[in-house]
Amino acid sequence: MASTLPLEERLRAELGVPRRVLALESSPRSRVWRAELSGAPVVVKQLVDAPEADERYAREVAGLTLAARVDPPVVPRLLGTDPARRVLVLEYLEHRRPAEDWLVDYAAALARLHAATGPGDAGVLPAWSGPTAGDVDAFLAFAAALGVPVASGVRAELDALLGRLLAAPGHALLHGDPCPGNDLHTGGGVRFIDFEQASLGSGLVELAYLRIGFPTCWCSTAPPAALLDAAEAAYRAAWRGATGTGAGAGPADLTDACAGWLLRGDALVQRAERGGVDHLARAVERDWTWGTATARQRLVHRLDVVAGAAADGGDRGELRGLGRLAADLRRSMLARWPRLRPLPLLRP
Repeated sequence: MASTLPLEERLRAELGVPRRVLALESSPRSRVWRAELSGAPVVVKQLVDAPEADERYAREVAGLTLAARVDPPVVPRLLGTDPARRVLVLEYLEHRRPAEDWLVDYAAALARLHAATGPGDAGVLPAWSGPTAGDVDAFLAFAAALGVPVASGVRAELDALLGRLLAAPGHALLHGDPCPGNDLHTGGGVRFIDFEQASLGSGLVELAYLRIGFPTCWCSTAPPAALLDAAEAAYRAAWRGATGTGAGAGPADLTDACAGWLLRGDALVQRAERGGVDHLARAVERDWTWGTATARQRLVHRLDVVAGAAADGGDRGELRGLGRLAADLRRSMLARWPRLRPLPLLRP
């Protein structure tokens, strides 16, 4: 069994001969094993041959290396790498079932992860990329398909939104897919894994995950309001403790980030299905389940969040037209598909 582990001789000499090798469940993009090296448990991950595999490997190594600056740790230790085979050897950490208020510790750890990098790290990872003009076109076409009128100023609001997201300040270390399942709840705190999509940008785009329903994740949830508020407060306190600066004054500061996730039709499907398909147009014709929720459930939740945030004056009122459109779209969807249920409150 040990012979199937893709460890080159250099790593075997440095870390030990593998014993007790066990294949673990993983995504189609990688193979993962648990093993013992020199008596210590480790995780061995190999990215399989696929488009962009080399880039994803480089991102993961860079993300883990940058995150290793944080103390107490927020990632497993990276013990060894083999770029030719796209192999990483990581510290094994025992995952515990998260507590009901897991989101608070998660958010604090996410802030500390984000704070690992600064302006001097520019170029080490790609810059975060937001929604595009094509996403705006698809969103407005979605409104038209549902027969919901779009006010004359909404297109200009959305074009300005794209510009603000592109220019959003920040050199935070973004995980890229900070989903339930990519967080390990250990005796030493929360640790994040799977950095294949890591980038640098504004931490608000990932803090928004909590409010907008974990948009790139199989596990889409809508935490109770009190827990959500506590988690966002924990993020801001941890960010301030790590950087000495603020990360926004309140939920309204997340309006742009949440609106950006609303526009992205690709955030309705798993990664293997993204790119080249208008998933908002698909959602008009049929619904589909991904993980804990359907595409239409996710959309109704995102529309509700953006409608509420824009109505509350988020981002200086620059998205009020979008807020009204989001409210109208949500009403239209619930009238057309009255059996749609809210997102689950708790992670599985």
